[in-house]
Amino acid sequence: EFDYSFSGLKTSFLYTLRDAVKDNPNFVEEHKADLCASLQNTIIEILLDKLIKASKATGIKDIAIAGGVSANKTLQTTLAKAMSDIGAELVAPMPILCTDNAVMIACRGYFMYQAGIESPLDLNAVPSLKLG
Repeated sequence: EFDYSFSGLKTSFLYTLRDAVKDNPNFVEEHKADLCASLQNTIIEILLDKLIKASKATGIKDIAIAGGVSANKTLQTTLAKAMSDIGAELVAPMPILCTDNAVMIACRGYFMYQAGIESPLDLNAVPSLKLG
């Protein structure tokens, strides 16, 4: 009940854009700010809904966000207010600490390369691949 996926949202957004561009080739450029704001707000609403349900169900009152998305000020502000409203506290890192996983993956790759561990250039993505 706390799981979520954005694949349906992404598909719906893509189809909306595709259909709108058929009628107006400049649709995206003309509405870029509104499209971005609407998508961001929808994603935040989904995250907020799940987070509030999880906090209430588990009794957890200290909530932390991390990763690149945690640098989003609208997300931080919205979550902080909502957590305060339900008696919980949001902990968000300083922007300089809001890094993406790509940095950690690149670092791991560097050390593997230094250890002589290499992969072929046609290596495919394997989401469940173990790093150790």
